[in-house]
Amino acid sequence: MRTAYKCRVYPTPEQAAVFNRTFGCVRLIWNRTLATRHVAYHQRGERTSYRQTDAALTGWKPDDRTRLPVRGVLRAVAANAAPPAHRLR
Repeated sequence: MRTAYKCRVYPTPEQAAVFNRTFGCVRLIWNRTLATRHVAYHQRGERTSYRQTDAALTGWKPDDRTRLPVRGVLRAVAANAAPPAHRLR
C-alpha cells in the first residue's frame, strides 16, 4: 500500500531566497547535464555513464553568469537523476 502526504510550507523571505537559489542551481546543473548526455548520444552515438557525468560535473567551473553556490550533494543528485539520453525521443 502506498501512502502520500501533502504539506504546505510558508518560508520567510530569507528562506525563500535560499530555496530559489538552491533550486536554480539544481535546474542549471540538470539542464547542462541533460544537454551533455543528449549531444553525446545523438551526435556521437555514445552512452554516458554516471562516472563520466560525475567527472564532467567536477570539471565544470562557474563563470560570471552562473556563479551560484552549488553544493556537491546537489550536483551529484542532479547528475544521478538525469535520464540517459538514449531513452529520450
